Formats: sequence, C-alpha cells, structure tokens
Amino acid sequence: MHFRASQTSESLELALILALSGGLMDAYSYLGRDGVFANAQTGNLLLLGVNISTGNWDAIAHYLCPVAAFACGCALAHLVKLHQTPGMHWRQYVLLVEAALLLIVSTMASDLNLVANSLTSLACGMQVQAFRKLHGHPFATTMCIGNLRSGTQALVTYFDNREREHLRTAGLYYGVVATFVLGAVLGNWVLGFAGLHTIRVSCVLLVAAFALMFHDRERRARERAEQDTDAA
Repeated sequence: MHFRASQTSESLELALILALSGGLMDAYSYLGRDGVFANAQTGNLLLLGVNISTGNWDAIAHYLCPVAAFACGCALAHLVKLHQTPGMHWRQYVLLVEAALLLIVSTMASDLNLVANSLTSLACGMQVQAFRKLHGHPFATTMCIGNLRSGTQALVTYFDNREREHLRTAGLYYGVVATFVLGAVLGNWVLGFAGLHTIRVSCVLLVAAFALMFHDRERRARERAEQDTDAA
C-alpha cells in the first residue's frame, strides 16, 4: 500500500502549511483582536451565550458576526466549487481569496476589530470547506477537536489489532494538531513585534499552499497506474 496522497489537496505537506496558518489565525484574532476566535466558532458561540445570559448586549455582535461570516465562508467556497471554470483548481481560487482577505485585515486598525475578525472568520470558513481530507481521511486545518478524536481512535485501533496503517493515520492527525499549536506559538511570537500586521504571515503560507497545488499528483498517480498496468 502506498501511504501517499493521490492529490495535492489531500497531501501532508499542504495540510501542515494550512494547519500552521490556522493556528496563527486563531492566536492573532484572540490575542490581537479582542478575544475572538477566528476558527473555533464553538468558543465564539459559548462566549455569545455567556454574554446573553449576563445581559451584555453590546458584546453580541462581537461574537455573532464572526460566526455568521464563518458560515458565509463555507457557503462561498462551496459556490466556487459548484461553478468552477477551466484553468486553476477551484481550491486554488479559494486560497487566493483567503490570502487577499487576510491582507486586507492586516491593514485594519484596532478600532475595526469587528470587521477584521469577521473577514478572518470568512477566510477560515472557506478553508474549512475546501480542505477536508488528509490521505483520504476527514480532517480540519483550522480546529483540533475532530483531529484529536480521529487520531486517538486510530491509535487505540492500532493497539488493538497492531496494523501499522492505523499507527500512521494516528501520526498524521497528531502531526496536524502539533502543527496547529506551533502556528499559535508563531502567531503569539510575531505579534510581539509585528502587531496587527502579523496576519501577513498567513498570507505567505496561503500563497505557498497555492503554489504547491500546481504539482499535479492526480496526473502522476494516473501515470503510475498505467505503468503498473503495462508492466502486468
């Protein structure tokens, strides 16, 4: 069995780049933009509920707008997929839009935090919708709970049947989780000297992911399959 993704959108390299960016985006929005999560919408919904319960109505938009923007990002990415045109892969268009949104965010002052957080969540929603598989397994690049669950399940399965495929799967998931944490570390560190411009690091990472997707693994996989067929 070849333990390698057949298409770049499911490759480990791309997953790690996007997870690094995902961790940085969350650290940026939470630490630099008034305690809002760019990716972890569960956290935003929790804080929304807490503020409703305490009657802090002024804070509702603070958390509700990013949640709504995240949902819009998912919808937008799906529309790009449904109406893709010849040329680049539809996921590459998603990456370019993400990078452009985050570049705009990097120019916004702190008095525009609500708009900045909403645009960042919009970008995150697009990323979540567009990149959902790693070596054929469901995963996420902007949050960790699903990856942690799947990795733990694979690890337990390995200890039960000793099939190395499950150990490799666990390693993939835990590697993405660790990279997400590393992205948060990087984001916090860069915030110390770059301030609100820190999100530009994510722009660079997204452009790198965009460039990586020009490597056509699907075509190479077809060529290998044809070679194997001819050899047989």
